[in-house]
This record gives sequence, structure tokens and C-alpha cells, in this order.
Amino acid sequence: MLLDTREPYEYKVSHLDNAVCVGHTKFDSKAFLAQYPNKEAKIVVYCSIGVRSEQIGEKLIKLGYKNVQNLYGGIFEWKNKNNAVVDENSKETDKVHAYSKEWGIYLTNGIKIYKK
Repeated sequence: MLLDTREPYEYKVSHLDNAVCVGHTKFDSKAFLAQYPNKEAKIVVYCSIGVRSEQIGEKLIKLGYKNVQNLYGGIFEWKNKNNAVVDENSKETDKVHAYSKEWGIYLTNGIKIYKK
């Protein structure tokens, strides 16, 4: 299971194919448990660079999920290595939401988007 822990407006710009947007500020532990009860499933979390996904990953571990991993470097590193991302229509794109001007410096490949 691939979980995008960025905000929905970031996910709409682009995300890893087949990722599920669970958000960050409004992450709902109870809803997640109800929808994904298998605590043995392999879960990979990611965000822009890894900070928010680490926080959600820690929440998942506290909920009892046993196989949680954080994608090193997040979607920025993924795209920097020329891996594909898709838009809200599942079409490949070069656009990536760069979160902020400060964090956007870490995205060196692709088209940076900053809008909400």
C-alpha cells in the first residue's frame, strides 16, 4: 500500500501511481483503521521530502501496523531520479507541488507548482 501524506491539493498536482492520499493535517486514524484493517500489510508512506510521512508513519506504527516504511527523499527524490508521477487523471506529468519556496529547492527535476 502506497500512502501519500501530503495535502489533497498537492496530490492533485501529481503523485506516485496508485498512491492513496491520506493527507497530513486531517489524517484520521479511526477512518484509516476502519478502511485498512490489515496491520500486516506492507505500507510505504511518502510526502515531499519525508518529514510529514515520517509523522504519519509513526502514527501508523502506534496504531499497530507492523510493516511501515518511509520513501527516502519523498516525491522530490523520486522525481529527481526521473521516476514517473501522475496527475489527478492518472496521466504522466512533469509537475510536482513543491510545497514552499524553501523546500522547493530540493526538487531539481520537473515543473514546480506552488498553488493551493
